[in-house]
Amino acid sequence: MRFGMLYELQLPKPWDEGSEQRLVDNAIEQCVLGDKLGIDYAWSVEHHFLEEYSHCSASDIFLSAIAAKTERIKIGFGIRQVIPNYNHPARTAESVAMLDLISHGRAQFGIGEGATRLELAGFGIPARRKRAMALEAAREISDMMVMEPYPGFKGEDWSLPCRNVLPKPIQKPHPPMWMACTNRDTIKEAARNGLGVLAFSFLDPEEAKAWASIYYDIIRSEECVPLGHTVNANIAMVSAFSLHDDHEEAARRGEDGFRFFEYAVGALVTDDVLPGRSQLWEKFMARKAEREAGKDVVDTAYGGGQVNPDRSMARSPGIGTSAEFRQHMQSFTDAGVDQVILLQQGGKNQHEHICESLEKFNREVYHEFAEGRDEREARKAEELAPYIEAALARRKTRPPLKDEEIDIVHASRPQPAG
Repeated sequence: MRFGMLYELQLPKPWDEGSEQRLVDNAIEQCVLGDKLGIDYAWSVEHHFLEEYSHCSASDIFLSAIAAKTERIKIGFGIRQVIPNYNHPARTAESVAMLDLISHGRAQFGIGEGATRLELAGFGIPARRKRAMALEAAREISDMMVMEPYPGFKGEDWSLPCRNVLPKPIQKPHPPMWMACTNRDTIKEAARNGLGVLAFSFLDPEEAKAWASIYYDIIRSEECVPLGHTVNANIAMVSAFSLHDDHEEAARRGEDGFRFFEYAVGALVTDDVLPGRSQLWEKFMARKAEREAGKDVVDTAYGGGQVNPDRSMARSPGIGTSAEFRQHMQSFTDAGVDQVILLQQGGKNQHEHICESLEKFNREVYHEFAEGRDEREARKAEELAPYIEAALARRKTRPPLKDEEIDIVHASRPQPAG
């Protein structure tokens, strides 16, 4: 099992003048600690306009700061908004490659499309076309990182003439590509395109096992036609995370933060929003009080499903003692999950408690799941190799341009005076 950390940079109200500064400083410090403790991945989202839920709109800069202060942890766009309205594909190719250079080959490239009206409408993106727009852009981005020069593209939403997009990444043909997934349909989409899965849904072991089975069955089938120039056959799933010797103290430290994450992402999709006047934390705490008073409160979950009211008062898997967490991780291992991403920076979870949980995880859990994983991954790579080779053969890869096929970019000519 590999382990990662996820950063939305959540900042519930009330805020003060130094709130965002402390948030960013603490998150970077946590990643530096994770690097020292053996955490494998640091993932950061890209969201726009989502007050309280995510103040991470410039994840490329945030990840570059982490890369510069760490040595071994992989640095992941989890995800980059690749639709051209958010980021022109050439700019994304440049950012991913530069992060790979800064990190000396540790960059990971997750793609996403956005789900909220705040983001989609803010950038003029038609919701019905967002998936197609994201996949189209991501394929072109992969070509930009590989081809010299990139032949160019002209489509309905964006265009670029033939250019050599620079810099090029260290990892060849390009950094591993992943896709944000929230349900079985997106799991299938990721597999068909040969992309790793960043599963931002909170699943029980049986559902996780079903997702893994669906995913790897498609990876092995003729349905898999890689979007990029390689296949990244991996499943990463998010889990709540807060550890303490006392179960109740672990819950006190981490439960509200995790529940806020669940509540806020659903509310941002389904509820009306007044920009600049968010009340996410206030409403979340009001709903918590109603539940504790015995009222029936059902929140909409990310992906459109309904949260089970019975579960709303239960403890979250991943929050508790080290023994409980080991059991939780073993269930994911048995389900065929390749990486668990620790959701620790949620709600008002305290920096000191997050660091203590990471250190406890390293002392009491990490080594049990790190042992033997290199051999397991080597066996998996060997078993999948012929399927990946066949998948890459199905990809319609454009041949490199010959010199005579490259359009000359003419120098501007001085205009006659007068």
